[in-house]
Amino acid sequence: MKRFITAIVVSTAIFLAGIQTTLAADLMIGVVNVPKLLEQSPQKAAADKALEDRFGSRANDLRAEGEVLKKLEERYETDGPTMSAAQKAELERELRERGRELKRAQDNFRDDLNFARNEEYGKVQRDVLQAIVKVSEDGKYDLVLTENVVYASQRVDITDKVLQQLRSMPSQGR
Repeated sequence: MKRFITAIVVSTAIFLAGIQTTLAADLMIGVVNVPKLLEQSPQKAAADKALEDRFGSRANDLRAEGEVLKKLEERYETDGPTMSAAQKAELERELRERGRELKRAQDNFRDDLNFARNEEYGKVQRDVLQAIVKVSEDGKYDLVLTENVVYASQRVDITDKVLQQLRSMPSQGR
């Protein structure tokens, strides 16, 4: 009886292993390196250029104002001891006002830039997802993995195919 049960268990295990091997052989699996796609896609480059075009001059203005403030601080340090009390008080007031204005402008700039960056990069992420789905459907993949893959051979890595798809996509107003 024990031999009979052992024979059934072994037969079942061999049968299940055969089914699993057959299923695995027919399963199309792909792996995509999303960070690589986000970094190398033409959509990302277009988003970066749009952000630079939109915010570059403001960033330069803030840098210039920071230099002016730095020079005023240096003047205060070097000339302060020889200034009259009224001149020193006036320079201190100007330093405080310019410092507050610069901080406010920097905060506004950072908020505006972060909002625009999130908007632009959101578009890029949608394009990347759309390209992954298109390549997956066209290639008849059953499963495409993107995150937490420890190892993937070149045979299942479809990142370059997706990047090629991204390059062929219209820029959609960027």
